[in-house]
Amino acid sequence: MYVEGVSTRKVAKITEELCGFEVSSSQVSKCSALLDEEIKAWRTKKLACFPYVMLDARYEKVRHGNQVVSCAVLIAIGVNEDGIRDVLGVSVALSEQEVHWRTFLEQLQARGLHGIKMFTSDAHSGLKAALNAVFPSVPWQRCQFHLQQNAQSYVPKNDMKAAVASDIRNIFNAPSLSEADRFLRLTVEKYANIAPQLSTWMEINIPESLTVFNLPEAQRKKLRTSNPLERVNQEIKRRTKVVRIFPNPESCLRLVSALLMEIADEWQNGKRYLPLPAE
Repeated sequence: MYVEGVSTRKVAKITEELCGFEVSSSQVSKCSALLDEEIKAWRTKKLACFPYVMLDARYEKVRHGNQVVSCAVLIAIGVNEDGIRDVLGVSVALSEQEVHWRTFLEQLQARGLHGIKMFTSDAHSGLKAALNAVFPSVPWQRCQFHLQQNAQSYVPKNDMKAAVASDIRNIFNAPSLSEADRFLRLTVEKYANIAPQLSTWMEINIPESLTVFNLPEAQRKKLRTSNPLERVNQEIKRRTKVVRIFPNPESCLRLVSALLMEIADEWQNGKRYLPLPAE
């Protein structure tokens, strides 16, 4: 019940109603701690070849010392050579600074992660720096969904936002990299006079989201954003919101890991996520 998102207080009421005795919230916490050995084994399992890896972070309120802080929950998912998704790792850190992302990526590498053809993530500076430090030769795809959102802050007028969004989508949906580059040049020229800051921003940032054009066309749509991780984060939020504030980082890692174990199991036994190039 705890893993499924039932608060420790409600667990006590349910057990009393169904079983005739009450389990206190502290007893629920102690029982959940028994998961630690199993969860640790899952979090440290050996990894293999995952050509495509997506990275993202979400924040949870955690008591740290004598105060409540927002801790970053770092998550990595991958797609293996058979097109099947898996959760590669999770960590709870004080922030998304480079040192925390670098430690997380080094742990994935030490566990055997290899054969990466592309990372997909947003453009967080700490994450980008960590990727350059740990996997300097692996191409990086900037999430097109996040980039589209970022672009809106450079649009000078509200009545221009729909047109800008449409122009950027045309670049992303181009049939080839050369066409995407051509659309980008035209779009940069279009806004050079009426929105110069937007035009400059597009010229610098949009190329970071075109790495995916080096992949087979059938695979691009599934790998051009980190949206699969966004959906994972929504599921985590749905279950962690009943906790509101975790008593310590370990309890946060425990619950999130248990949820991710369930998600990974569903993926392993579900349909293939990514079509193979020959299909």
